[in-house]
Amino acid sequence: MIEIERKFLVLNNSFKNEATGHKRIVQGYLSSNPERTVRVRLKGENGYLTIKGKGNESGTTRMEWEKEITPAEAEQLLQLCESGSIDKVRYEIPYGEHIYEVDEFFGDNNGLVLAEIELNDENDDFIKPSWLGEEVTGDNRYYNAYLSNNPYTSWKK
Repeated sequence: MIEIERKFLVLNNSFKNEATGHKRIVQGYLSSNPERTVRVRLKGENGYLTIKGKGNESGTTRMEWEKEITPAEAEQLLQLCESGSIDKVRYEIPYGEHIYEVDEFFGDNNGLVLAEIELNDENDDFIKPSWLGEEVTGDNRYYNAYLSNNPYTSWKK
């Protein structure tokens, strides 16, 4: 129930050549409060309800609870969500002993591409692929709950 992950910007699309699979994800938030987010997600043909707690000081670790729900339940709950949603394709890329999940965003977050890696410990070593850019772990702007209310396309460059 503890999630330990680090986030990075992605430099280019070469990660797609290494992907072993991908799925479309549509998600909304019943609560986007950073203290406790409640997310509804359709990932491919599966539905999920997820609750996440506030991250630690570094932003790498927080409590996460997730329950699979039916796609029909997810569709119904998405209708109750706050305004703003996330539409993305998630690619899975095995690299070394880990799996990177790279999200290519669409809609109001078009142009943003983020990579995440889940770790067993905050100090785990991992190999960084050449397409991995600046680390943005702990930068709240790159959390999906923030992006649902403050889309990437609206950020001043």
